[in-house]
Amino acid sequence: MTLGSDTKGVFAIAPTPFEPNGAIDWNSIDSMVDFYERCGVDGITVLGIMGEAPKLDGAEAIAVVKRFVQRTKKPVIVGVSTPGFAAMRSLARASADAGAPAVMIAAQPSLRTDDQIVTYFRQASEAIGEDIPFVLQDYPLALTVIMTPSVIRRIVVDNPACFMLKHEDWPGLEKISTLRGFQTEGSMRPLSILTGNGALFLDFEMERGADGAMTGYAFPDMLVDVVSLSRAGKRAEAHDLFDAHLPYLRYEHQQGVGLAVRKYVMMKRGAIASDAQRKPGSALSAKGKAEVDFLLSRLEARQRQATEG
Repeated sequence: MTLGSDTKGVFAIAPTPFEPNGAIDWNSIDSMVDFYERCGVDGITVLGIMGEAPKLDGAEAIAVVKRFVQRTKKPVIVGVSTPGFAAMRSLARASADAGAPAVMIAAQPSLRTDDQIVTYFRQASEAIGEDIPFVLQDYPLALTVIMTPSVIRRIVVDNPACFMLKHEDWPGLEKISTLRGFQTEGSMRPLSILTGNGALFLDFEMERGADGAMTGYAFPDMLVDVVSLSRAGKRAEAHDLFDAHLPYLRYEHQQGVGLAVRKYVMMKRGAIASDAQRKPGSALSAKGKAEVDFLLSRLEARQRQATEG
């Protein structure tokens, strides 16, 4: 299974399902994979920030990767970001051996200068092995590392194994346009761009040249449809569908409780058995669950009206 600079579509960022006692819920990994496939995703990304990866030990992380890879024929990208290269290499090599075609690497928060950032990714690629393709994760809101388009271009030029950008800057629409401009002028080779940030700006990101989405929104079927409509040039239809989800999408995007909201909704949709997080973690209050239920009922009504209309 091969991924490359021409990769397009939706890669769902999967949470790690836990039982209420904190044990990994292996059966829910299976049901979640089946859910994603029914939604029409093109791939799955595991052990990302949303995947509670730091709460897993090394053996658990590898076991989770193997379970996903064995369950699906879709490509699985594995988040391998760690403070040290030894642990990063171990997880990356084990993931490749398990059948994952690529990994994802984010900048460490301690990086500040452009040269430090560029050097870090050069060393990271060397550490895991340049035969392993990697996704460059640009998420300054969470990681506090600012990567300008020129820095991203330097990383891409320096690392043949870098084939995709997970774009999560905010505001970031101009960054997408600038990167596509680099490609047009020939100063940067082609690069797949999938966007995150909970899909909060997906409607316009597609119009700026994104190839799709890589995020953990609890309605990946909506992401699939918006990407498909956008690529087909059906702008109004894409925006209408996106707009119907905005009230709930906004609620899910809250810092600190976003994962709790997503797990709760994925549980309600039958993807996972429990919305539990491994400690330390947050949970929705009864009031919070009631608010989410209200938003979901309104979303269902809007979608029904759009279909019938």
